[in-house]
Formats: sequence, structure tokens, C-alpha cells
Amino acid sequence: MTDQYADTILVGGHVKTATGRADGLAVRAGVIETVGGREEVLRGRGPATRVIELAGDTVLPGLHDLHVHPIYAGIRERRCKVPQGSNLADTLRIVAEHISRTAPGAWVLGGRWDASALGTTPNRTMLDAVAPHHPVLLEDTSGHSSWANSAALAAAGIGPGTPDPAGGFFERDGAGKPSGIQRETAADLLAASAPKPSDEEVEAALEWALGEMLSYGITSFTEAAVGFTAGPRAELRAYTRLAARGAVRQRVRLCLVWSPYDPACEEVITGRNLYRSEHIAPDCVKIFLDGVPTDSHTAAMIEPYRDTVAGRDDEASRHGMLAIPPAVLDQAVTRFDRMGITVKFHAAGDAAVRAALGAVEAARAANGPGPYMHNVGHCTFVTKSDIERAAQIGATFEVSPYLWQPSPICSDIATAVGPEAVERAWPVREMLEARALVVPGSDWCVVPSVNPWSAIETLVTRQEPGGSADSFGPGQAITLDQAFDLFTVNSARQEGMAHRVGRIEPGMLADLVVVDRNPFEAKITQVHTTRVKMTFVEGEPVYEADA
Repeated sequence: MTDQYADTILVGGHVKTATGRADGLAVRAGVIETVGGREEVLRGRGPATRVIELAGDTVLPGLHDLHVHPIYAGIRERRCKVPQGSNLADTLRIVAEHISRTAPGAWVLGGRWDASALGTTPNRTMLDAVAPHHPVLLEDTSGHSSWANSAALAAAGIGPGTPDPAGGFFERDGAGKPSGIQRETAADLLAASAPKPSDEEVEAALEWALGEMLSYGITSFTEAAVGFTAGPRAELRAYTRLAARGAVRQRVRLCLVWSPYDPACEEVITGRNLYRSEHIAPDCVKIFLDGVPTDSHTAAMIEPYRDTVAGRDDEASRHGMLAIPPAVLDQAVTRFDRMGITVKFHAAGDAAVRAALGAVEAARAANGPGPYMHNVGHCTFVTKSDIERAAQIGATFEVSPYLWQPSPICSDIATAVGPEAVERAWPVREMLEARALVVPGSDWCVVPSVNPWSAIETLVTRQEPGGSADSFGPGQAITLDQAFDLFTVNSARQEGMAHRVGRIEPGMLADLVVVDRNPFEAKITQVHTTRVKMTFVEGEPVYEADA
């Protein structure tokens, strides 16, 4: 009988368990069977067992990222890439270089830019100077604003008489002409005129992104907005085709975008189970409630923004934009909760967070307590009373731990809201103290890298990876143990898989990561340099650094 033997044994290292550490573990049929000392785990060795000598390396449970845009990340790799933090001269130089390699009249798409890094508010004429004949469309770092030249505006049929769409607007110059800066749904409207990637390009982008996440030890993730780049059906097809050929190794939750202004969303949500497979669960709905608290002033805020927007003095410029009326939102979330669908909200401003929690509370009142952990994403600003409220109604806070280190987008946020508000930006410490469930979501590729080790470090330091004199909201720093729990046990609970993954102990699935150091014994400012050597899903190696 060979089925009594382990398939794989990892031994001779540091295995992090729920209660301490062990020397090794044995896996059989994808499940952790034994955790203990060397002699104990080697008892399960059989003639076909693969024994991996760790040579002092550390074994950790697989990590989870509950907010990524992998197709978007892969497509961005192939477009006009502007390094985050580039100034205006460098940005225009990169665009000009890209145009020199582009066919006459073809669109140039890419990004990313931030007003603080550019040193000025951009406009179409700046791009016209280097791209008079090519339509150019550059997204900002957040993905909520875009910068276009005159050729792109003309190709999209956007001019002085074009009305602002619901949930967005075109910045305009003194003559009322679109300036080339689009916010929120206005950016979507312009992007709809640009060419979409082909099915082959979407699949290649996704496959690259899946490998990138495995190389950092991410064994489960949530696709936060299916359709973000190529449209929902094209992206669902890509997931389905890759899953059919065994290329989707992680556990994946797909969030299907819902908006009361787009009836087509309902068709996609109704047909969600057509795309379900062993590792893919299309059981989440994404609802965008506001924008971002940067120079755009599109995040919905309770208190007014501290700075002003040139040429604007409307309610939206002072308090941001709540995209969906609360009564409509409450009804939708109650319906999805009844359907057994988890809702993920985009809510950056504290007014949007309050609306999201109100909708969850309405669903609980109508349907009673349930297992669906609706989660409020980003949570850049949250009032203290709403933090307490979330814990009481069973709502999850999904925070963005790659954004609170000093960075260009954080500089934009600090200018927009003022230093006092920044002291409580992403109030993770307060959330944990209130016993709310808190999970991490990178928002990759809004951030340059999906590296979770940088996020774990900066959760503790609130500084740049490696340490820095500047910090961002240092009063909300947490411990290393708490930071690691966000990426493991907390995320497993949010995904409804706490009984299967998130911890190393007998009976759990063998979703594991082998790293080159014990991050709990390393200097905290070196945690970001942690190198993943191997990643396992159900005991099968799905990434090997030296392969």
C-alpha cells in the first residue's frame, strides 16, 4: 500500500505553526498530514516520497491578496509605461519615445502619472506638443483619472458640447473646452473609444500575472473588478480558458462589477456560474461608491477637502462624489446578500465607507445574520464611530497596505485632505482594536509591484521599504504578527476558507511558501527583501525560483 506514505516531506527548516514552530511537515493527497520534528515527519517517507531538505529555510502558509487587477497589470506591462513618480519632462519624453515606435495614427495607451510628481495639473496641449497626430491616453496611478491629447478627444467625439456623464466629469479650460483630464466615468467614456486588447493578449496578460503572484507566494487572490481592462466577457473567457488547461493554480474569487446605470451588468452576474471551476469562484460583486482623495477630489468625504480645484467650486469639488444613492445601494446589497453573493465596495472616502456600512446593515436587518463577509475596500478614511459599527454588523475592512508608505499618490492625498486627516489614513490599528475583520488588498497594478513582503513591512513601519525619514499615518502602525495574520488567517476567513487554508497544521490544505529567511527574526526594515524559493498549492510545487 503506497497511499499510506507522504507524497512530499519538507524538513530541516523553520515551519511556522499556529502555536510556534516545527522542523518539518509531511503532505499526503494535498493535505498537511504531519507537522513536527525531523524524525516524526520522516516516518511517513515511502519509496516515491519527494523529500525536500530546507537547509534552514522557512515554511509559511500561502499568502492571500484580496484586491488585484491581474489582467490590467499584464496589459500595462505591454503599454507605454511611465514610472510612478515621473516629472512632466520625463513623462513627455517617454511618450515621445513610444510614439517614435508606433505606427502613424495608432493609439498610444499607458500611464501612470500623479499631479504632485508632474509638478502641475496636466492638460491636452502638453501631450499635443509631443504627439500631434497620435491619439494618446494616459491613466493616472489610481486608474480613476486619465490624461488625453487633442487627437484622442477628437477620436472619441468629445468636445465643448459633450455633457458630463453620471458619476464623472471632464475638466474644462476657461473657454469651456475639455482640458484633456477626465475623472471617474468620464475617463471610462473616453477609454471606450480606444482599441481593446485581443483575446490572445488578455490571456497572455493573465498568465503572466498569475506567475508573478506565485513568485511572491500568493496562493489565493480576489480579482477585484472583472472587465476593468477588456470588458467582462473577454476577461471571464480568459479565466475559463486558462483554468481549462490547468494554468490557474491559485484559488481565485472573481468580483463582477455592478452599477445601476449599466443594465448589462445584470446579465453577467446572472450567468456567473457558467465560469465556475475548481479554483475559480465568481461569487462576488464589486460596487464603486466613489473615487479617490487626490487632486481629483472624487472620494466622498464627510469633511470638505482642504485644498481647492482650479476653476471649480461645486459640491463635488468640496466633498467629492457618492456614485450611488444610499436607497438604491441598500436595495442592491440586500438583494445580493439574499442571493449568497459577497459584495466588495470601492470606498476610499469616509462618506463612502459610511454608505457601504449602511447598506450592509440594511442587508442584515432584512435577511438576518449570514456568512457573507461583505467588505469595504480601500478605507483610506473612516470615522471612529464607523469602525465600531463595522465590527458590530460583521463587515470587513479591506485595506491597501502598499499605498500608505510615502509615495507620489500619498503626496496627492496629503495635499487634498491636510495633515490632520493623514494621521488617521488607513486606520488599521483602530480597526483591529475594535475587533473588526481586516484583510489586505494591494490594488495591483495601481501599485508598481504585487510584492506582499513590502506590504507586511510597511504595515509595521509606515515608511518606505527599507526605512525612511518620512512616514504616512505612523500612529496606525501594527505589529508584524498582526500584519502577517492579515495575509493568512484573516484572509482565509474572509474567503470562507478558514477551515482549509491560512494555517500550517494537520488537516489543512498544503498551500505553502518556502522563503529564504525567517521574517519574524529579521530586521523589520529588511522584511521587504524576503525571497520566495518555492510556492505550493495543495502540496504541488507551482513556483520554483531556481527552476
